[in-house]
Amino acid sequence: MSLIDQIKQSILQAIPGAEVEVSGASGHFEIYVCSSEFEGQRILQKQRRVYSAIKHLMAGDNAPLHAVDRMVCEVPE
Repeated sequence: MSLIDQIKQSILQAIPGAEVEVSGASGHFEIYVCSSEFEGQRILQKQRRVYSAIKHLMAGDNAPLHAVDRMVCEVPE
């Protein structure tokens, strides 16, 4: 399973039914998550929820995910 797929799966496990898009390479990624579960949450709360889902991929000296260069968390219209 690619790292992009691992990131997507981790987010979907934490936020079922979300629309998740991940792009990037070499440890630097952009993440887009759209979920009704974000309703009423501030941007920092939304981002913390996503970071919590992928923290295991960012842990340790040899972590495959080095940085999230851009994260967009939205509520569906």
